[in-house]
Amino acid sequence: MEGLHLAKYPFLKDAAEHVKDQGVTLDDLLEHQAFRLARARGKARVVDALEDGIIHPRPMGTDEEQLEEILSYPMARMFVSSVGDKFLTKRYALAEGVAMCERLEREESEVVEEVAYQLDVPVTTEVDSADELWIRMHFSDYLRYTSRMRSKEWKLVNTEVRDGHVMLSQVKFARVMQQALQDRIEAELPLPVTDGIVRALGDDLRELKDRTAIKRDQFKAEDFGKVSVENFPPCMKHLIGMAQAGENIPHSGRFALTAFLHHVGLSSDEILALYATSPDFDQSKTKYQVDHITGETSGTEYTPPECATMKSYGLCFEPDALCNHPKEYVKHPLSYYRIKNLPPRRDRGAGPSSVPSSRSRSPAARQ
Repeated sequence: MEGLHLAKYPFLKDAAEHVKDQGVTLDDLLEHQAFRLARARGKARVVDALEDGIIHPRPMGTDEEQLEEILSYPMARMFVSSVGDKFLTKRYALAEGVAMCERLEREESEVVEEVAYQLDVPVTTEVDSADELWIRMHFSDYLRYTSRMRSKEWKLVNTEVRDGHVMLSQVKFARVMQQALQDRIEAELPLPVTDGIVRALGDDLRELKDRTAIKRDQFKAEDFGKVSVENFPPCMKHLIGMAQAGENIPHSGRFALTAFLHHVGLSSDEILALYATSPDFDQSKTKYQVDHITGETSGTEYTPPECATMKSYGLCFEPDALCNHPKEYVKHPLSYYRIKNLPPRRDRGAGPSSVPSSRSRSPAARQ
């Protein structure tokens, strides 16, 4: 691939080979004056991801600018790895994925195929009579990368399948590739970093650590007016934090969180606003789901699953002392919340009140 494409997609294997061909060593990248702009650009990639959730484009018109852009990617990975914060890693992976997605939506078929190939996603392309580009990929690859996309449009039954392969428009395929890149970056980071690398990053690294801490605190579960998140069980605090950070929540988690928030007093509009920062937010579809769970359209107010079911779904997160208290008999997220909201009593130990009325149902109760 030519230099401009490598600069636009610096995570490709060919980009790493290009750096080797240029004779740039790790020590050069970290310390040589000739690469100070590449170092600054690498830091800027991380700041972009942290603050805005996307890598902003920079000039790439000259060979020098293209090389700086390519080198900024391994530089950014060293910054993220040296910070060593899972929140930053996820933000960075998402931002790189979103930037790639926006570019792939407008690329020629040869570039689309090459990017997919170097991300280990084999595909073929074809152009229809209307000059529209379509991408053909095996259904197993499709399922691997769309399993966390909640909209019905991503379900396999709603996708055209021919001989074991799905046919995707260029825009939809770019979104699938976004997930593929996010997954790869999250799996690869953090990289092992030496004391020498940490020293070389110096004040820039300290600044990024401080900025990450500030940003992470902004995305902690926040209170909703009169409803105190402080009294929520750890599982619900974690799900709210994911939603406020713009992370994708699995369908089971969204159901549990929506039902819980409804029963502790949030309105459907307040719950809907919580999901607005999701990468795949669709207001009409999310409103339909929220209204169904809260009983606005279904006639049934669903409750969140009990603790045992939450564990089986992989949604139990760092249970605290009350979750594990032998005398409180906490078996349901709403029981936890009720106990936390009771006034302190020395003689209290009879356990929480029962979960909501019989007209409220959870999926577990209906099975």
